[in-house]
Amino acid sequence: MSESSLQTTFADQKRKTVETAEFTADGRYVRKVRSFVLRTGRLSDYQKDAMNRHWSEYGLEYQQTPFDFAKIFGNENPVILEIGFGMGTSLVAMAKNNPDRNYLGIEVHTPGVGACVALAVQEEISNLRLICHDAMEILRDSIADQSLGGLQLFFPDPWPKAKHHKRRIVQPAFIDTIQQKLKCGAFIHMATDWQNYAEHMLETLQNNGKLQNQSATNDYIPRPDFRPLTKFEQRGHRLGHGVWDLYFIYQ
Repeated sequence: MSESSLQTTFADQKRKTVETAEFTADGRYVRKVRSFVLRTGRLSDYQKDAMNRHWSEYGLEYQQTPFDFAKIFGNENPVILEIGFGMGTSLVAMAKNNPDRNYLGIEVHTPGVGACVALAVQEEISNLRLICHDAMEILRDSIADQSLGGLQLFFPDPWPKAKHHKRRIVQPAFIDTIQQKLKCGAFIHMATDWQNYAEHMLETLQNNGKLQNQSATNDYIPRPDFRPLTKFEQRGHRLGHGVWDLYFIYQ
């Protein structure tokens, strides 16, 4: 088999082995996960080539023991985790703008992972690693307690129908898990363009006694300049959509 065939097999296999979390009615994570083939977009040749050629530089695989971030990044800089980075434009920009931080992105949408790898290569980013796996398993097994400098969750799936609200990632059990992984003084930064979800996020974060809201009005912060404006958000602005940012510090 040629090198090209082997590389293509790797990228395609990643597409077939990503996993999704399941939750109980009260939002608690179920250990059982099911593999699925993503059908939300085709992995282009450009994205596939980026994954095949550069995964050894940017990719991390799920493991049952915690990552050694100092070894992975070659320094002791804070590690910022972003769950669901989409196509990676914002994540790469933040990594480029903050060389004193290390960034770890998790995404199950393989075209997004491939696009993010390609952009990171183009921008010559060295403080970024990517994971194509279910975030709840990574948090449970691969990230040590008190090892993260922050969590970013931007525009997660809002599951707008009331009967689907239990599928939203932001639930009390999720926040409890994240809290365990944060160092003292670390941040949680979330953003959504769904007001109902923003209210749910705010209530969930406020109900955790170890998280302190950084909003002067004890609800949302003005859109910060350090969060890059994505095409998705720009489109929302043109359509008159609101965006709500939440920023909390773990005490």
